Amino acid sequence: QVLLVESGGGKVQAGGSLRLSCEVTGTIFSRQAMRWYRQAPGKKEREWVTTITSDNDAYYIESVEGRFTIARDNAKNTVYLQMNSLKPEDTAIYYCNLPDTGGDYWGQGTQVGVFT
Repeated sequence: QVLLVESGGGKVQAGGSLRLSCEVTGTIFSRQAMRWYRQAPGKKEREWVTTITSDNDAYYIESVEGRFTIARDNAKNTVYLQMNSLKPEDTAIYYCNLPDTGGDYWGQGTQVGVFT
């Protein structure tokens, strides 16, 4: 059984930083690409934020480019999202995602709130 467990959310003043973690169990983590999505208040759809491949190539949505960094530690089966220079528009529930042809796996989400 594949499980994803996020942690690290919270409330922070604009300009501050947070680091999210997502621990993965039940699969060979090092072979997996991993993604972060977010769902802003009042929005029905989750928005893709970033992807890291098994080769450590990283991709970002333009709005977080230069502020967010995705990283992975295969020894800990964990993917991280370092978020710097946070803005109120980054307020959302952040979800860790493991893409799979048989159906993606999702974490439970972790809340990030950015206030002015």
